[in-house]
Amino acid sequence: MHTTELTAPAVTRRSAIWNFTRHYLEMVAAMIVGMVALAPVWNWLFDALGVAALFDRPDLGSLVMATNMTIAMSAWMKFRGHGWAPITEMAAAMYLPFIALFFPLWAGLIDGHTLMTLGHVLMLPAMALAMLLRRAEYTRPHGHHH
Repeated sequence: MHTTELTAPAVTRRSAIWNFTRHYLEMVAAMIVGMVALAPVWNWLFDALGVAALFDRPDLGSLVMATNMTIAMSAWMKFRGHGWAPITEMAAAMYLPFIALFFPLWAGLIDGHTLMTLGHVLMLPAMALAMLLRRAEYTRPHGHHH
């Protein structure tokens, strides 16, 4: 019985790390699906409204991209049993990196390609930070969220 006591915490920790990692990877996968599936919808809508040129603005394009990712990721999180508070926090992690980069963009310090690249790169640690702030939310298996 002494051996079980020594190995049980390691299994629990390993399980928690796996749950955390799985939550993260599932959200990233949902974001990719959102980008791929929703981009044609926005393109069609903006074209139909005669405002397709708005996509030429990298700041607006990045917000549309963040919206595509957020819609799919939020739907997936809700399906997996997460509440609105963690969904809102994760949505903020999608937008804030881009918004923070608007100032250097508008000042001419970075271009649109850099905005998109850095925004996506910074989004990943922003998501991890949001998850770490609610560690108990993301280290449990799905279906145990409140």
